[in-house]
Amino acid sequence: MLKAYERYDHTHDPIADTITLDHDTRKKARIKGTTDSGQSIGIFMERGHPLLVGEILKTECGKQIQVIGAEEPVSTASTDNWLTFAKACYHLGNRHTVLQVGELWLRYKPDHVLDELVEMFGLCVDASPAVFEPENGAYGKSAHAHTHSHEH
Repeated sequence: MLKAYERYDHTHDPIADTITLDHDTRKKARIKGTTDSGQSIGIFMERGHPLLVGEILKTECGKQIQVIGAEEPVSTASTDNWLTFAKACYHLGNRHTVLQVGELWLRYKPDHVLDELVEMFGLCVDASPAVFEPENGAYGKSAHAHTHSHEH
């Protein structure tokens, strides 16, 4: 079994494999899974720091495994009006809803009450599966952090 204890936001080495994970699995600190090529892998990361789509895991044997986001059930709400969008984000945030925020669209786990709320503000809801990459919060690690040093 491969074992990964380190993570990077990029690598200069070739990617040996990928692992496709949904949002709930990427939040875990200890993951037992299978890479996309079928190899068993144990992932052991610091608690409270979810894996990010695109990150590179380095195994004990030096292989580089890239994290891929799995499509999963989500609601994607969109509008072409910034004020409407801002109000919907405010009200969802006020409910402590985990959100992925894009330009005039937002994504959250399926919930008919939340769908009705954003529709009340005039957003259109699409229930097509998609990769879910929500904001990590004000104190979370950003998707573009540089998490290792270069020793050239």
